[in-house]
Amino acid sequence: MAPLRCLLQLLPALALAFGPAAGESLALGEALELTDELWEAEGLPGDLPELEPECRRLLVAFAEDSAALTDCLGRRARPVRLCQDCHRHYRRLLSRYGDIARTFGNSSESHNCAKSILTSDRLQVVVTLSEFFNETWEAANCANCLKNSSEGLSNSTVEFLDLFNKSLTCFEHNLQGQTIYLSPNNYTEVCKNCNETYKMLNDLYNSLQRMNRKGGESGHSAHLCIDVEDAMNITRKLWSRTFNCSVPCSDTVPVIAVSSFILFLPVVFYLSSFLHSKQKKRILILPKRIQSNASLVNIQEKYS
Repeated sequence: MAPLRCLLQLLPALALAFGPAAGESLALGEALELTDELWEAEGLPGDLPELEPECRRLLVAFAEDSAALTDCLGRRARPVRLCQDCHRHYRRLLSRYGDIARTFGNSSESHNCAKSILTSDRLQVVVTLSEFFNETWEAANCANCLKNSSEGLSNSTVEFLDLFNKSLTCFEHNLQGQTIYLSPNNYTEVCKNCNETYKMLNDLYNSLQRMNRKGGESGHSAHLCIDVEDAMNITRKLWSRTFNCSVPCSDTVPVIAVSSFILFLPVVFYLSSFLHSKQKKRILILPKRIQSNASLVNIQEKYS
């Protein structure tokens, strides 16, 4: 059918090139009329090879969902909000791809959409797009932000994002209140008033990391999802670099005690070694003194 379509497109040009020699039967007007008639004739669709209507519907739906997911990923790239804002688009795309793939190998179907859409050419655009989205989603570890059914954010993620928003609100509120009276590089009020909120956020993040290593709510043991990691990185940079704040470590006393003990061990070792060697010398010398005293007593008795 494709060569015929090309031939139809070339008919007007052939009429112009060979009109005088080919006779009056292929005049330009007749060639154009013949082309239109053949083009509109039944059995010569303009989009060859054509898919079955159901397969076309599945392909269009997959294309629309792919565009929606791509738009969501691009808009939520910075700051990273991929998992919390795009998980519905991703689930919908998986469902569309599943609808296409389920028809594969089903001989009872009059038309095999999976074979026509997924494996009919070397490039396999639909498969390539699906693999790209899956790899992106797995690299972002979005499963660690979602419930096991991926229907929404997990409770721990919701709690973390709530504390994150409170921390940013606290930063903004205290910055607005102190810029009138203090220099731009002095963020004492921010460090003082937001210390508790930041500490709670930091502690929750560390707790999520420990829980995730053991396999938390999502059942996936890997990094935290990119949304949570990026939010914590932003907050820590603001706290330590921009505001130059610090949080006193609750384990300072035990760390100092253990460090002092380790540093003092060589002194204890050498002192004990010195005392032990000195005591050993005394033990060795003591019998000689006893023997010399005994000899002196014998001499005295001999001459008495």
